[in-house]
Amino acid sequence: MNDDIMTPDSNLTEPTTKKRILTGITTTGIPHLGNYVGAIRPAIQSVQDSDDEAFFFLADYHGIIKCYDAQQIHDSTRAIAATWLACGLDPERVTFYRQSDVPEIPELAWILNCSCAKGLMNRAHAYKAAVDANMDKSDVDPDQGITMGLFGYPILMAADILMFNATHVPVGRDQIQHIEMARDIAGTFNHKYKPLFTLPQAMVDDDMPLLTGLDGRKMSKSYGNTIPLFGDINPQIDGEKLLHKAVMRIVTNSQLPEEPKDPEASTIFEIYKAFATVEEVEELRARYLAGIGWGDAKQLLFDRINDEIAPFRQRYNHLMANPKELEEILQMGADKARRHSRKQLDKTRRAIGIKPLAKLK
Repeated sequence: MNDDIMTPDSNLTEPTTKKRILTGITTTGIPHLGNYVGAIRPAIQSVQDSDDEAFFFLADYHGIIKCYDAQQIHDSTRAIAATWLACGLDPERVTFYRQSDVPEIPELAWILNCSCAKGLMNRAHAYKAAVDANMDKSDVDPDQGITMGLFGYPILMAADILMFNATHVPVGRDQIQHIEMARDIAGTFNHKYKPLFTLPQAMVDDDMPLLTGLDGRKMSKSYGNTIPLFGDINPQIDGEKLLHKAVMRIVTNSQLPEEPKDPEASTIFEIYKAFATVEEVEELRARYLAGIGWGDAKQLLFDRINDEIAPFRQRYNHLMANPKELEEILQMGADKARRHSRKQLDKTRRAIGIKPLAKLK
């Protein structure tokens, strides 16, 4: 891989036409259908359809910012790694690694901490929201319950990005601020010391579908309304049965089978659109207007989802039952990642004056 994406003589380095894409996945939950449609499937397709360099990592250090359940972090890491690989992510084509296996990243985060303005972190959305929540309470310190991890995690995110001089970072609109902060942090370092870091760009896809959950709200594990992609952490549990059971629990109104139904007001129809062809969507639309029964609509949805993900399920179950194989893949990815990170950290350390006093024989 090419480490010379940036222009060495530029003080504030913008990315060139050669893309280096970086995607992080926080290890705090088991992947669900919304994750698959909104992140996993499009990310894998984008890599398959281009020759851009790509880095995918399991953000376990980010996970411990809000999750204090050690078993959940561990289980989530295992399930997320198995999911991405089962869905077609090629560890030979991309660099797929666990954040904590690259010790250069937290060291770079500390170095960036020392040149980043505190005022920049004060403006971070997550920190401000936590402070605002405390301010709404009586006799509570504004920073009560706020850890340094929460306060400074945009710097760790910047280190994730700048360590590999990523040029493009796919994010939702709520994450754009973090990319802007990474650019600010990179620019400050480049100006103070040496132009080592590329200024990343946010990649936002406004057409990306955001699925509705079982209860009509946005699909989110925090709402408990998700549809499992492959199933539980236990590989012995039948993922297909879990998927069918979840789809059948989607909340609908009380309209009878003979009554015409509004497809645009239906969670079933919305999810179906994310998996079906244009022709299949129009066929189902016509059946809605003709008065399809909710049970039949749910069965059609289940069949369509299962047709797409069933071929991945066997690979997922195999990887979940063989954690050693998963670990070997992650360690291979860590080795690839560290080929970059060692070089970048050495350049960074030398730029700030941390280097050998003399060469030793």
